[in-house]
Amino acid sequence: MNISISFIRAFFTALCILLATSYSAMAVNGGLTVANVAIGMTGGAAFSLLLIGADVLFKKWNLYSFNTVFLGLICGYLMGEAVMLTFNAVFNINALTITNTAMVLTNIAVFLSCAYFGVVLAVRASEELSITIPFIKFKNTSSKKKDILIDWTILQDARIIELASSGLLDDALIAPRFMFKELYAMLDDSDETIKNKGRRCLETFKKLESLPTLNLRYSDIDFLDIADHNLKLLQLAGSLDANILTADPTRLQQYAVEDVRIIHMHLLSNAIKPVSGEQLMIKVQRYGKEPRQGVGYLDDGTMVVVNGGAEYIGDTIKAVVLSIKHTASGRMIFCNAAEESSEVDSVLSHVAIDLEQQPQKNYFSV
Repeated sequence: MNISISFIRAFFTALCILLATSYSAMAVNGGLTVANVAIGMTGGAAFSLLLIGADVLFKKWNLYSFNTVFLGLICGYLMGEAVMLTFNAVFNINALTITNTAMVLTNIAVFLSCAYFGVVLAVRASEELSITIPFIKFKNTSSKKKDILIDWTILQDARIIELASSGLLDDALIAPRFMFKELYAMLDDSDETIKNKGRRCLETFKKLESLPTLNLRYSDIDFLDIADHNLKLLQLAGSLDANILTADPTRLQQYAVEDVRIIHMHLLSNAIKPVSGEQLMIKVQRYGKEPRQGVGYLDDGTMVVVNGGAEYIGDTIKAVVLSIKHTASGRMIFCNAAEESSEVDSVLSHVAIDLEQQPQKNYFSV
């Protein structure tokens, strides 16, 4: 989109210079001379710069704001016409005369006042309007579902794919284009760890793109005068009236933007944390402190201690959650290997069968 906007600006600049040069060659005395051509090119370039400057000045405006102001100007103009008709009727009835200068000043004052109050009232009442006009739609913004901007740190957590596949984030996720500049810079880094991190983020994003119902959108807005990526992200969230989904909120806490909520992926995971008896798949990576214990890690770095997992180092096994312990550095999940749980269950079932088959003693017999 940045390329297309640059092309539009270049096209209109060339068009302004061409039209101004043609007009200068035909209308100014002397005809097609070097001086007239220079005047035309200078005037056209200056006018195109004014257009581009106005575009940059109002780039944070969205179509909703433009429609609101436009409707306010129309209402103000109609109100001004009504006021001037009443004003003229009063003067005609009383046969009073007024000078042209006073009439011009009165017209200017009335129309400016009406335009101002029309725009102000339209902006203040835009949240209360519930009407639809061709190309203009007003709705109550209090019932609007906020969009969610994704930070590149969220792409390090593969659980975002499962969360997006659930349908909870359909038509809500927005990916800023400037985020990819940082990811591509990570790919070019000499540090292999940072390079692998950037590669993993891009792979996760491609999987998000492939989800058919997600309807992932992109934002081409870039704040070229801001160098800090985090501040850019917060400014974009403020201009789009969106929240931010991140896996590292500490990077964003130093900036404060009103009405922008930082959604933490780890807090979401805690809200839907495994409960006792639930099963999960875990890769056992090393031995634990206790005998026959194995240790693995979830995608978010949560440590999982598996009783009976020492026999499965390097394998991905099914584990049954026993309990969850929260510590200062995070949380730990204690599990039993599913195979171990099944063995315990089978032993207990055999013991129960043996007890049932034993003849019962009668302790009250003589």
